[in-house]
Parts: sequence; structure tokens; C-alpha cells
Amino acid sequence: MDDDELDEIAEELYGVPPEEFVEARTAARDRAKATDKELAKAVAALPKPTTAAWVCNLLVRRQPDEVAQLREIGEMLRRAQVGLSGDELRQLGRQRNQVVAALARQARGLAHAEGHDVSSAVAEQVESTLRAAVVDPDAGEALAGGRLTTALSYSGLGPVDLSGAVATPVRSGAAPRAKAATPAPQGPDAAELRRQEAEERRRQELEQARRDAEEAAAVARDAAASAQAAEQELTEAGERRDQLHERAEQLEKELRRVEREAKEAVGAVHEAEKRRDAAARRAATAAAIRDRSAARVEELAASGG
Repeated sequence: MDDDELDEIAEELYGVPPEEFVEARTAARDRAKATDKELAKAVAALPKPTTAAWVCNLLVRRQPDEVAQLREIGEMLRRAQVGLSGDELRQLGRQRNQVVAALARQARGLAHAEGHDVSSAVAEQVESTLRAAVVDPDAGEALAGGRLTTALSYSGLGPVDLSGAVATPVRSGAAPRAKAATPAPQGPDAAELRRQEAEERRRQELEQARRDAEEAAAVARDAAASAQAAEQELTEAGERRDQLHERAEQLEKELRRVEREAKEAVGAVHEAEKRRDAAARRAATAAAIRDRSAARVEELAASGG
């Protein structure tokens, strides 16, 4: 069986949507049967990925540079832990959290674009996988291979369990990376070595706990500041609301006063019109009397002459 050919088939299969996986795997198996029965058997044994694994594989295929950045942050964190650089660790820890959260959002968006809405449970598994890839370089390599069959998680101690999580061995070069077995030391020196290793693990756990506590305290401070700012905004908005209510009441009173004055003005206009009409009638009567009087004077003057 050709391992490279199996890799090529797996690379293709773990990029198809979950609902198409079984059909695509069957078709690939049938094609392989014609030339290599062992290959066909290996293809048939490739497990269908969980939804979370498919989302992670999709992310790797669409955003390889961002996934590479996540692995680089993991490597820098490991170097900083060895050097016990507290400031660098805190900075990298915040950067790690930001990148993990951003990649998890991108993964959900990519899945949605492919017609698959990601549930909260699946989103948590995707984020768990990304965090495991930061902590363990082997997990990071498994993620970058794009052939996960299930989500990854980190328990907090030891390496990430990759058994059954990758469809085929991820090859960074021509052959899978092999780890030489280290024989377990024996005798009194072995007990001392184990004690030292246990002490080192406790020290690292304590350092990590302290870093987590500091990060949590920083988050709490930020949250408290945000809450205080929101409370201030609420107070200002309430004061503005009260001012506007008071202004509205003043305007309503002013409107009622103007309406009363307008009504009074209408009545005054009517009265003025009546007085004008009466004065016009009196003026017309007086003019008529004047004209008659003038005519009488002229008549008398003419008759006396």
C-alpha cells in the first residue's frame, strides 16, 4: 500500500462537508479496489470526522496562516516558560487568548458560509482544539494537518491525547516524525529524579496558576471599569432624560398659554370688527346728515337772494 496515496485520499476526504463524507469515502474505496486492495481497506477504515473536527479542518484549509500564527505563539509560550519571563508570559497569554477567540469566530463563520451553523457545544470543542494546539506542539501539528477526526482537549498535565484523533499520520517531511523511547531510570537516582520532576511540575503549575490569577484579576479590573463606565453612562442618560421631561413640561405649559392667548386674540378681533362696522355705520349716517344740511343751507341762501 502506498502511504502517500492514502494521504492524498485522506486530504481530499477530510475537506468535504460531513454529510458528503461517507459517499465520498465509498467512492474513493471503490476506485482503490481496482489497483490496491490494502489501500481500499485503509480508505474504508478512515473514520467520519465529528462536526467540531470538520470545522477545524475547514479552518486549516481556509486560514492556514492564522493557524500557523497560533502555533508560533505556542512555541513562544514554551520558550518563555523555560526562561520564566513573567511579563512576556502574560503578554503572550493575552495574545494567545485573542488569537484563539478570533480563530474560533472565523471557524464558525466559515462553517456558516458552508451552510452549517455551529452550536455552542461544537464551538467550545473547536476552541478547546485550538487551545490544545497552542499547548502541545504535536497537537498543533495534528491540527495543521487538516485531517482531524475528533476534537482535541488539554487536561492541564502531560501531552494532548492524540490517539484516534488524526485520520492518518501527519508527515512534516518524507516520513512521520518518530520519537525515541527514553528508558526509565532505576535505583535511588531514579527516585530523586522523579521527585525533582514532580517538584518541577508543581512549580510550573503554581506559576501557571499565578499567571491565570493575574490574568483573571486583570479581566476583573477591566470588567469593573467597564461596569463603572456603564453606570456613569446610565446616570448621565437618566439626567438627560429628566431634563428633557422637564423641558417638555415647560413647552407644554407654554403651548397651552399661547393657545389661550390665541383664543383671546381671536375674540378681540371679532369685537374690533364689530366696533369697526358700528363706527362705519355711524360715519355713513353722519355724512348723510351733513350732506342734507349743506343742501338746505344752499337752498335757503338761494331763496333769500
